[in-house]
Formats: sequence, C-alpha cells, structure tokens
Amino acid sequence: MKFLAAFKTMMGVGLMGLSLVGAAHAAEYGTAAEAEAMVKKAVTYIKANGPDKAYEEFTNGKSFKDRDLYVFVYDMTGKNLAHGANAKLVGKDLSGLRDPEGKMIVQMVLDTAKTKGKGWTGEFKFRNPVTEKLEPKIVYVERAGDTVIGAGIYKQ
Repeated sequence: MKFLAAFKTMMGVGLMGLSLVGAAHAAEYGTAAEAEAMVKKAVTYIKANGPDKAYEEFTNGKSFKDRDLYVFVYDMTGKNLAHGANAKLVGKDLSGLRDPEGKMIVQMVLDTAKTKGKGWTGEFKFRNPVTEKLEPKIVYVERAGDTVIGAGIYKQ
C-alpha cells in the first residue's frame, strides 16, 4: 500500500511538472489576441508618427516585437515596407512568395485586406524567428489606406 501511495504522489508531481512545462512553452508563443492588439497599436502608431518613422520602428525598433510576434507592412502590390523579423525583406516585391506547400503567402494577406478590410488569413508555413523552424502560421491584417499592416501567430 505504501508503494501505491508513493507511486500516486510521484505521478501527480510528474504530471504537474509536465503541465507547467506546457504552460511555459505556450507562453513562448504569441496569442491571437496579442497579434490583433499589436496590429491595432501599429495602425495607431502610423497615424500618430507617420509612415517613415513607424516603418523604421517596426523593422529596427523593439516596441513592436514580442517573442514570435512582430509587425510587417505591405503596399497593395505586395512590396514589403516594414518587417520586424527580417529587415532584408524591406523594399522587395514579395507578391509571389510561396510557402513549401505552394500557398501564396502575401497574396493571402492582400486578399484578406482587400475583401474584408481586416481579419485572419488562412494557414501557411513560415519560419518562426524564435525557433528558426518552419511552423504553421496565420496572420491578422488590417488595411490602412493603400497599405496592409499585419502580425501573425504560430500554431503549436
């Protein structure tokens, strides 16, 4: 009986430890609510500071980056204007960018902005800047004039 009680205690402690590890892992990833809030904050920042200052902050600053969350901006043709995870993309026409399964990533972003004004894209695979792995991702976007501001979440 003592063995059974000790075993149950050890299992309970082990399971509790696993749940804490799971919670810590989840905290490494941004949430949908956090991505939406970041985009709304970015739209407000552009209006208050102008696009040049805003795009510089989104790309090279720290106030629009949190774990795997970051802001990006495209014009309506697919030219990247700001990118919080990869400054080398700024200024490039990414309208033809595809994920490994052939999904047109930027086109999904633009289509969502054009048809809905704001909302979530379909799922695609993209490099997570924290894990450096290709992971499933969805993006929340808002259209602001002739630009699209977005931030995405990686799905665990």
